[in-house]
Amino acid sequence: MYAWPASEVPALPGSGRDLRIHDTATGGPITLDPGPVARIYVCGITPYDATHLGHAATYNAFDLVQRVWLDTKRQVHYVQNVTDVDDPLLERAERDGQDWTELAERETALFREDMTALRMLPPQHYIGAVEAIPGIVPLIERLRDCGAAYELEGDIYYSVESDPAFGKVSGLDAATMRRLFAERGGDPERPGKKNPLDPMLWLAAREGEPSWDGGSLGPGRPGWHIECVAIALDHLGMGFDVQGGGSDLAFPHHEMGASHAQTLTGEYPFAKAYVHAGMVALHGEKMSKSKGNLVFVSALRRDGVDPVAIRLALLAHHYRDNWEWTDAVLEEAAERLARWRSAVSRPDGPPADAVVEEIREALANDLDAPAALAAVDRWAAVQESEGGTDEGAPGLVSRAVDALLGIAL
Repeated sequence: MYAWPASEVPALPGSGRDLRIHDTATGGPITLDPGPVARIYVCGITPYDATHLGHAATYNAFDLVQRVWLDTKRQVHYVQNVTDVDDPLLERAERDGQDWTELAERETALFREDMTALRMLPPQHYIGAVEAIPGIVPLIERLRDCGAAYELEGDIYYSVESDPAFGKVSGLDAATMRRLFAERGGDPERPGKKNPLDPMLWLAAREGEPSWDGGSLGPGRPGWHIECVAIALDHLGMGFDVQGGGSDLAFPHHEMGASHAQTLTGEYPFAKAYVHAGMVALHGEKMSKSKGNLVFVSALRRDGVDPVAIRLALLAHHYRDNWEWTDAVLEEAAERLARWRSAVSRPDGPPADAVVEEIREALANDLDAPAALAAVDRWAAVQESEGGTDEGAPGLVSRAVDALLGIAL
């Protein structure tokens, strides 16, 4: 599977700062110190209804992570998956009378278009669940053969009790885990499971549903969590720098994935930091496909909204915050974009070196994008009221917001 084209990232004078970011597993900030190549895995879409603003906010957060790393002169090895076969996708295809593969291909293509328009840096490896199946099956066989997985009516389950570190990613108690597991695709009530929290590794073939050769597992298809584990281990290995996604992925998805990987390898941790973006609401409720209260990037673009304004609207909120999308949020972003473009269009302006350092400092401090925007706002206000004589300042500000914030002025 291919990703989307990369926009050029301008080089800036000096060097950025190491990223200090909130880690869900420890419950506090940690300073990341990757080697020359920083490694990040971000969980991708299930392509049956893309790309709503909740998606966009999440991928914007991890785009900032990449930009901070690039500013430190590191390379970035970024991997993202596409869950292009799963129950929600099959259910949507059946509801709409569509072929599930056509639905997945169409929505994935639309996602690529939206990511390109929003100037999100693409992953080096963009891997679909279907194409990963040849690498997934051997991992499940290994888990079964070492006693960490078991069969139940043809399906294969992972035993969470096989991992002493299970629970350390989310830090949740058993009752909360069980509730969230039921709400987020798990089956804690299924009779015969060793533990209600045990997740599916391999779903045996069902009549009328797609299936693949699973070798000794029999025909079927993979569970959600093992998909990401196989892709991440193949392309990044254990102990990569950041596992990212929305806050609703901390449990069960990231918890289960870490447990699978740690049992498979005998190493800990799966990722050095687990980073989660907040949820975006509409009319007082979290945007979700189940509720249908979604605002789509593609719909905004069709209505003539500048994608740069959409991105600025996302940046106006701290990535970990839960916030609500309103018309006013978009209007404020459009007004800010107009002010910035006016400010950098002049031949000279007030000195900008300090602005670049303020943006760097803000982003290194747990991706504080609102503080970075405020720094540019202050420079633009001085430009508007007083102007300046530095011929290179407008160009430097323009390159800085492009390189560090992904905003093209």
